[in-house]
Amino acid sequence: MTEGVFIVFEGGDGVGKSTQARKLADWIASRGREVVLTHEPGDTEIGAILRDLVLNPKWGDVSPRAEALMYAADKAQHIHEVVLPALRRGAVVISDRYVDSMLAYQGAGRVLAERVEQIARWATQDLLPDLTVLLDLEPDRGLATIAEKDRVEGAGEEFHARARQFFLDLAAEDPEHYLVLPARTGVNHLAGRIRERVAPLLSAPTGTVEP
Repeated sequence: MTEGVFIVFEGGDGVGKSTQARKLADWIASRGREVVLTHEPGDTEIGAILRDLVLNPKWGDVSPRAEALMYAADKAQHIHEVVLPALRRGAVVISDRYVDSMLAYQGAGRVLAERVEQIARWATQDLLPDLTVLLDLEPDRGLATIAEKDRVEGAGEEFHARARQFFLDLAAEDPEHYLVLPARTGVNHLAGRIRERVAPLLSAPTGTVEP
């Protein structure tokens, strides 16, 4: 058994998750740690196909249950192929989206609730992040920055409002493992706040990952 650190960025569309994930990865790498920067959905060959199926509008009316199951399949392959191998060798894994996105979008947004959480936890082998950074922003402000919206981005105002509130509710229930930041407070300011929270994780013992 070896130990890694698992950090996840969550939040609505257009809030800057990818930017902050990259900045954090660069900072951690500069400290001499191996970093695996990844994302969901789509960061495996199987996942790339599933990403197209769930997000490309050309597929038309996709059942919410089918959508949830495809997201779960993407996560199962991602954990198997990317995340767990990296954690087992002691790397820092930074993922742009993880289970909370499925709970917020498919669970709350699509109103599928508890069954989605059961499926998501099973698909990811109950692996929890050491820290989830939630970048919060009113959905209309984030979506306004996206010119061509995919199926989920174009799901409507009420859908995104439910998802945002669910993200916030998750964070409120477990403040020890969440860092909630307003997304529009400056890229460098946010990066500094995130580094402050992450730094202790790089030296303190974390949960072990079973082989």
